[in-house]
Amino acid sequence: MPRAAAPRELLVVDGYNVIYKSVRYLARMDETADGDPFEQARELLIADVAAYAKGRYEPVIVFDAAGNVSPERPDLSKAGVRLVFSPAGESADTVIERLVTEARLAPQAVTVVTSDNTIRATVGGIPVTRISSDVLVTNMDALDVEYRQANAERQTQHMRLEDRIDPAAREKLWRLLRG
Repeated sequence: MPRAAAPRELLVVDGYNVIYKSVRYLARMDETADGDPFEQARELLIADVAAYAKGRYEPVIVFDAAGNVSPERPDLSKAGVRLVFSPAGESADTVIERLVTEARLAPQAVTVVTSDNTIRATVGGIPVTRISSDVLVTNMDALDVEYRQANAERQTQHMRLEDRIDPAAREKLWRLLRG
């Protein structure tokens, strides 16, 4: 009988902790917004975590809903990333600790991304890997630079027919043309 595939490693990201560590995310905050000033920063973080986790992790981002415009947010998923907003009266730290405990009991390997020393101290141990928010931010910034460079190169490629023909075939065509 075939064995079931082992679950992917759980990646638990302390959402606002990471947002406050990155200039890229903070630049997306809009304090003058009528709605939620964190919305664009969260969307960028979700996209980054989805790219970072791709195929290796089961990603979860935990946000503290206490200070949000709408604290009654349901848990949902976007881009393959599960989003968890702590319920009223409960901190994101408590939710992260619960997710890690549940994964340990499963057993499932876990990576926790936070720079919060209290969380780092309470969730440590096997099979838990702790990564600081700064490390994730640095990796995301590097991926962003790499993406922008690749995109710029694609934008500057010549799109003439001559540029798309194999060089040997192009040389033969030029010789035929010249006689």
